Amino acid sequence: MNISVVIPLLNEEESLPELAAWIEKVCKEHKFSYEIIFVDDGSTDNSWKVIEELSAKNECVKGIKFRRNYGKSAALNEGFTYSTGSVVITMDADLQDSPDEIPGLYKMITEEKFDLVSGYKKKRYDPITKTIPTKFFNAATRLMSGIQLNDFNCGLKAYRSSVVKSIEVYGEMHRYIPVIAKRAGFPKIGERVVQHQERKYGVTKFGINRFINGFLDLLTISFITKFGRKPMHLFGAIGTLFFLIGGVISFWLIIAKQIAIYQSMPYRDVVDQPLFYLALTSMVIGSQLFLAGFLGELIARTNPERNSYHVEERIGVE
Repeated sequence: MNISVVIPLLNEEESLPELAAWIEKVCKEHKFSYEIIFVDDGSTDNSWKVIEELSAKNECVKGIKFRRNYGKSAALNEGFTYSTGSVVITMDADLQDSPDEIPGLYKMITEEKFDLVSGYKKKRYDPITKTIPTKFFNAATRLMSGIQLNDFNCGLKAYRSSVVKSIEVYGEMHRYIPVIAKRAGFPKIGERVVQHQERKYGVTKFGINRFINGFLDLLTISFITKFGRKPMHLFGAIGTLFFLIGGVISFWLIIAKQIAIYQSMPYRDVVDQPLFYLALTSMVIGSQLFLAGFLGELIARTNPERNSYHVEERIGVE
């Protein structure tokens, strides 16, 4: 199969028939074999009934229904699991992503050999309360990941099938899939300017809490990808540094007191000096961080996936 279109949704009953018909029209025009996987993330309207009706009319339409709302990342991850196309395309269900972009995205994956292509909504129809925070987090993500994309959060993306089968998406990490893919060994990430359309039905699911959660998830991804298998390299290094700073200060205070005694000069007891307590605090924090790294190493070594790696090809071995 050429294309799997994975569409997470929440209360989008009005837009689903038009979206499904649009995707069908585009794929038939370009002679793509395709499937549409709607993932109902706990909708409280008639979205699932609409999906059932669409599936009855078109065998290419498939559906997955969650018992409750788990979030976009969970919906995408489930859709990725059941996708069978050589190219997987994701888009939102609110008709703000245009299916007319599918051929261009498909070509970049199949002919230009990109692992992942992210849409870039250069001209947006969102309110300023959404666009300004989005620009801030895109800049922060570029800085921390080294991936030069203008719009990490664009729902319209295309993936080589091996990418979505090699990654796990959870929490609010759907907006950082390019970062996850790069860490999993898929460095060829491209971008394509796509059309952004005004919302036609329903209301936006946007909330300011998504940026708070998104920032925390960015920190999580950065930590796990760099130190998930070797936590001692972070906690042990910082802990050792804190302990050494505290130890050096304490040693200096003791030596300074001994010199003052030897030269019959006035002096203060080491324990009477505020600097001593700062040094002691530094040593305690350093010890705790070192122990945290040590415990992290023990946990990492008992992880059944500690030697689970993404192998692309094998020759002569089974």
